[in-house]
Amino acid sequence: MSQQEQLLAFAVYEIRLLLAGHLGSQSTSELPVRAAAHLAYALHNEADNALRGNTFDAEQAIERLGAVDRMLGTDFQDRFAKATSSEA
Repeated sequence: MSQQEQLLAFAVYEIRLLLAGHLGSQSTSELPVRAAAHLAYALHNEADNALRGNTFDAEQAIERLGAVDRMLGTDFQDRFAKATSSEA
């Protein structure tokens, strides 16, 4: 894993820790903050694996984006697909 990838993985993991108090259906935080918290939470295990030099199942991680979308009405899964398409 490159240092750039490690840096991004570190950031996701740290963001998840910083936003932990904004998780859950009872959170009164504004939607963008809750969405950021759930997005970071959905990917923090992958970030940890990447930092440790381990692999992870990207398809499962992408499915977790869909779970966040269904819970909060966001569109992370579609936006990821568009951002990573060859036409982007």
